[in-house]
Amino acid sequence: MTYRFFGGYQDSERKVLGLYFYEEIEDFPVTALEITFRKADKLCHRDFLGALMSLGIERDTVGDILIEDGRCIVFVKTEISSYITSQLFKIGNAGVKIKEADSQSLPQGRGFDEESYVVASLRLDAVVAAVTGLSREKTKQLISSGNVTLNFLPCDNVSKGIDSGDTLSIRGKGKYKINGVLGETKKHRTRLSIIHYR
Repeated sequence: MTYRFFGGYQDSERKVLGLYFYEEIEDFPVTALEITFRKADKLCHRDFLGALMSLGIERDTVGDILIEDGRCIVFVKTEISSYITSQLFKIGNAGVKIKEADSQSLPQGRGFDEESYVVASLRLDAVVAAVTGLSREKTKQLISSGNVTLNFLPCDNVSKGIDSGDTLSIRGKGKYKINGVLGETKKHRTRLSIIHYR
């Protein structure tokens, strides 16, 4: 027996585990749904997730949510896709249209900002505290409660080391990539270049 993880596209963060005994599974029970809306309606990840949860479905049936102006693709377990398409008409105050999507044409996001931060160390809690503006204590609670992923895997180790190229996703705060270490300050703190995806 062997296995493979798949979430609808190559770089997905949230995935389904497939187990197979003979031939590798080609068709995973994951469906991409395309939600369109007016570009003037600046909907965010939280809006889409909240609307889906309000339908009474479980969080673990929803995969990645990819957004650009006027369009979102959300990956869901195939068993609930028809229910969502028949029930979802509004997100917040915005009217939406929904249909099965072509997962080969994914939203490109809303761009990114490159920002500079000074951190006490290259530990997960120090970097998360810097980008979120939270206290170290609240940051530790955020990490320990499973709200942070490092390189697309859950990480609750507050002292985990961070390096250039690492990707952080912080629930409710966004997605970040460590673009590079820019050196040390006079007080021996580390200066980082971090990309924040909008």
